[in-house]
Amino acid sequence: QVQLQESGPGLVKPSQTVVLTCTVSGTSLTTDTYYWSWVRQPPGKGLEWMGAITNSGSVYYLPSLKTRASISRDTSKNQFTLKLSSTTPEDTAVYYCARAKELVLKTMDVGDWGQGTQVTVSA
Repeated sequence: QVQLQESGPGLVKPSQTVVLTCTVSGTSLTTDTYYWSWVRQPPGKGLEWMGAITNSGSVYYLPSLKTRASISRDTSKNQFTLKLSSTTPEDTAVYYCARAKELVLKTMDVGDWGQGTQVTVSA
């Protein structure tokens, strides 16, 4: 059974880069055809898919985040990472990592999800 676990700093100051890591267990990032995604949910708002990396290493981004987001992976650790630069308070959200056959995730009813990690951007 696949399990995903997010980890991150919790609190960052505006303009800083936040780095989040998703540690995967129960399967490998490189097997089967899946999208490994980052999704966030700001307070009081819906889910926003941010981007994904495939089992072959191809990366896709939400166009509005493409200049600030970077997704990579470390296959030796079975982890994938999101870096989000030039943060503002509007980036405050619960950040989730997920695995799914679909690229853009709009609901938690699809795929496998981590429990989420809170990121607060505040001075």
